[in-house]
Amino acid sequence: MSAALIGVDWGTTHLRAALMAADGAIIEPRRMPDGLRAVADRNFERRLSALVADWRALHGPLPILCSGMVGARTGWIEAPYCATPAHVQTIAEALVALDTPSLGRVHFAPGVRQGEHAGAHADVMRGEETQIVGALDMAGERNGMFVLPGTHSKWVEVEDGAIRRFATFMTGDVYAALKDHTILSFTMNDSWSEAGFHRGLDMARALEGPGDLLARLFWLRVAALEGALDPNATGSALSGLLIGAEMRQMAQGRAFTLVAGDALAQRYRQAAKYFDVEARVAPPTSAARGQWLLARAAGLIARRDGPKS
Repeated sequence: MSAALIGVDWGTTHLRAALMAADGAIIEPRRMPDGLRAVADRNFERRLSALVADWRALHGPLPILCSGMVGARTGWIEAPYCATPAHVQTIAEALVALDTPSLGRVHFAPGVRQGEHAGAHADVMRGEETQIVGALDMAGERNGMFVLPGTHSKWVEVEDGAIRRFATFMTGDVYAALKDHTILSFTMNDSWSEAGFHRGLDMARALEGPGDLLARLFWLRVAALEGALDPNATGSALSGLLIGAEMRQMAQGRAFTLVAGDALAQRYRQAAKYFDVEARVAPPTSAARGQWLLARAAGLIARRDGPKS
């Protein structure tokens, strides 16, 4: 199978690359723990070259398309956001190119920015747009709600193939900060408890307003101290409370597609089931598929039919 593209998904904590054929099939995937935080010397070119040098030696100077935080202001080079509504062609037209000594020309996908409109707040995403492009295509759909859990969880509405509106929840960030850097840390650990998670979902369902969430957070400590909640279950209860609050706010009975790794996908599927919402899971190759679609739309590779999902 002849290689035609190197797709790179480079975020804060991970570096993934995929060698792809002209039809979008993944020939070989690779992964390294060299997220942006690990590149202290900011020599992004050297890190990426080490990962893909043998591919280039074997297949020649293939086009390289990067997505994720590597294209942010704090990354390798800033690729300015494109505005909503954003679809494959508008995102592809906003690619930024950088000529490098060892890798040749490297392209970077822009993020997407939502302005204040129709009741929506200004918001940004970077990397998720490429995953959504891929997940949408692999599902053979043009409309739907997509949820991308993580440090900053995204709920994205797609209409007629374009990203129209989205909202960001700092669920992962808040969970980590509360668990490790507040008084809750004295009664929490990394143990996982299904019962604790469901206890948190119960608490989320019972919330009476935004301020009630803050009060419920302190109850987790009281419950652990008084024996109403097993200390080994408090971290899971915190996760259930935060994810449940997010789910209750956004799902509103509407089915959605999860674009997430196994652990987070499982938690969000449990929460969706608890709130009687259908949650499908997108293939794990959504980012690579999105990179191939953007590369094709930008003319980096010849246009032809892609592989069946």
